[in-house]
Amino acid sequence: MTTAATIETAQAHVREVATRSDSSFLWGMRLLPRPRREAMYAIYAFCREVDDIADEDGTLAQKQQALAAWREEIERLYAGAPSRPTAKALLRPLRDYGLPKDEFLAIIDGMEMDAREDIRAPSLADFRLYCRRVAGAVGVLSVHAFGATEPEARELALAEGDALQFTNILRDLAEDARRGRLYLPRELLQRHGIDSTDPMTVLADPRLPAACRDLAALAEERFAEAERLMLRCARGPMRPARIMLAIYRRLLTRLERDDWRDVTARVSLPKAEKLWIALRSCF
Repeated sequence: MTTAATIETAQAHVREVATRSDSSFLWGMRLLPRPRREAMYAIYAFCREVDDIADEDGTLAQKQQALAAWREEIERLYAGAPSRPTAKALLRPLRDYGLPKDEFLAIIDGMEMDAREDIRAPSLADFRLYCRRVAGAVGVLSVHAFGATEPEARELALAEGDALQFTNILRDLAEDARRGRLYLPRELLQRHGIDSTDPMTVLADPRLPAACRDLAALAEERFAEAERLMLRCARGPMRPARIMLAIYRRLLTRLERDDWRDVTARVSLPKAEKLWIALRSCF
């Protein structure tokens, strides 16, 4: 039985998962009314927990079993009888904000793509599918939690999900390579004469910055689409999305300025700059 005390404990759990991270995610979430903020903490904790399954050590069978267990938990959640703290914290958001089950399952599908084998230079079609699952689905869940009701909100979520995920990939090239992964689409690499799919070989190739510029151009297109759609949505509910968009667009600009000359130097924004962006985006 899920009691009020159980829900409170579950909310404390997801709040702790979210706030101990140093994610840019938090900059927009703090501005939400408490019930919606708690919903976003629960969504974030779910994403963090399934992502950890794909990223941490373990056999393929162990990872698939753990992700299958989360699929079962989502079914229990939508039946009103979750067993895990994070799923319990999602009960009220599910009831209050109509969080779509298919989007939770899509996120698990994306993590299975990572768990099944190390992704190395996927086709552009597989790359887009992966981003739709691991980022677009999060965006769709988020706009439900924000309270956005416009028809454009879903397309905005998908555009922003792509923009943020493309930027993350361009920022994390070295970190991903150490895990044996290379998310840059095969077609972009081959356009510049890079045929290898070995992450370390590609990172050492002098033609890599040209391929990165091509993905950055795709990211810019999705940022522009998200900003266009943002103008057609009410400002209040979409404030967190606007903050995230501004922070990540600034990060992409920084990456483009550095031109991937040293992919081992992780580009980030200082907290003071993020705060300035967040404050500016509120008005």
